[in-house]
Amino acid sequence: MSSPLSLMFSFFDQGGPVLYAVFIAAALLWAVIIERLWFFYRTRHQQTAELAKQWHARQDTVSASARQIRKAWLSRFKTQAEHSQILLGSLIGICPLLGLLGTVTGMIQVFDVLSATGTGNAREMAGGIAQATLPTMAGLVVALSGVYFRSRFQRLSQRAVQALSEQLPLMDNQTKGGVHG
Repeated sequence: MSSPLSLMFSFFDQGGPVLYAVFIAAALLWAVIIERLWFFYRTRHQQTAELAKQWHARQDTVSASARQIRKAWLSRFKTQAEHSQILLGSLIGICPLLGLLGTVTGMIQVFDVLSATGTGNAREMAGGIAQATLPTMAGLVVALSGVYFRSRFQRLSQRAVQALSEQLPLMDNQTKGGVHG
């Protein structure tokens, strides 16, 4: 019985060198996804609580300067919440392209076998076909998982900024009601 590690190396050998590039892109993509998950489910709550605490401790939450401070805090938080969105999108776009590159290199191998041996060497042609299809499949699977998380992070970012905005009300500490923004 083969070990999981030997099965993985066999898979990479069948998929050709482009599959290694897909693997590297997938590793980068998942590193970004894990970092963003950590932010949204751990760090974000601490940051919003600290900002809300600082806001409520202020004497002035109505003046133009207070509004500017609030706007700067919200902008800084939005930047943190949307961090790595461009990198995530780029990695999502690169994965199917790497898969397509694998398709092209695999088909070149098939055509090389056809030109050298004709149609009589089915085993060699099958190796090229595997090299053409495996990177494509891997690139698409990685990209699809990234698309899900990217849209999730966009929604989480919008909700987090909205929630922080509501936690930083624009009102005087002496009044119960006030202007919210």
